[in-house]
Amino acid sequence: MLSTVENHSMPRTAAFFDLDKTVIAKSSTLTFSKSFYQGGLINRRAVLRTAYSQFVFLAGGADHDQMERMRKYLSALCRGWNVQQVKEIVAETLHDLIDPIIYDEAATLIERHHTAGRDVVIVSTSGAEVVEPIGELLGADRVVATRMVVGDDGCFTGEVEYYAYGPTKAEAIRELAESEGYDLARCYAYSDSVTDVPMLESVGHPHAVNPDRALRREALTREWPILDFHRPVRLKQRFPAFSVPPRPALVAAAAIGAAAATAGLVWYASRRRAVVA
Repeated sequence: MLSTVENHSMPRTAAFFDLDKTVIAKSSTLTFSKSFYQGGLINRRAVLRTAYSQFVFLAGGADHDQMERMRKYLSALCRGWNVQQVKEIVAETLHDLIDPIIYDEAATLIERHHTAGRDVVIVSTSGAEVVEPIGELLGADRVVATRMVVGDDGCFTGEVEYYAYGPTKAEAIRELAESEGYDLARCYAYSDSVTDVPMLESVGHPHAVNPDRALRREALTREWPILDFHRPVRLKQRFPAFSVPPRPALVAAAAIGAAAATAGLVWYASRRRAVVA
């Protein structure tokens, strides 16, 4: 159970949330594929691949090697994309695509943590250009996400400046704890993936949400709470007075996001080869 109100004479605390399949019901990256196709950034073949990629993502999850292959593929795919064009596409489609797939249970948890006086931090491997506007939509206080390098010409170079994955997420949480004064022993964390075990074990109150098989085993062994989120709901349905933030607040560039639309095929191919072998 969450405590009702933090005692502000004590060290500050926070709740750290993974994004995909923890706060929202799909991959934040794959969800934008149709929008990027309409904007001319990816082709029809990539869009068709994405439907299956989303299924694979929802059905299983990626291990470390698969995530590394995806990262390399994404970096190459987004090279040369104009950042401003991507910003405009994401800003125009964010609410239509993301608002309907936010888990009601996750939104409720975020509210409860805020009511208890805790900061809410989204920690995601997806690109900052996607995660930041989603975080703002959710009312998060901070965001930790992957960052791509932008060249002098305003285009993505294909290089990754910061990769928020695995142990790196835990390092980011410890750095935030130091800079913001969080008492990690009293902090909370939520994720669906076994790759986030370092993040989960860095806080005093870890939770497995819709866990993949490996994380479920880990959670059972460590006696971590296991939560089942299954009710996506529009924020407007939860809050009738909810209003869409002004467009400038949603400015985003989703290089990693759109690139993942085609990366799913690489993931599926590797899994298929493994099964055949």
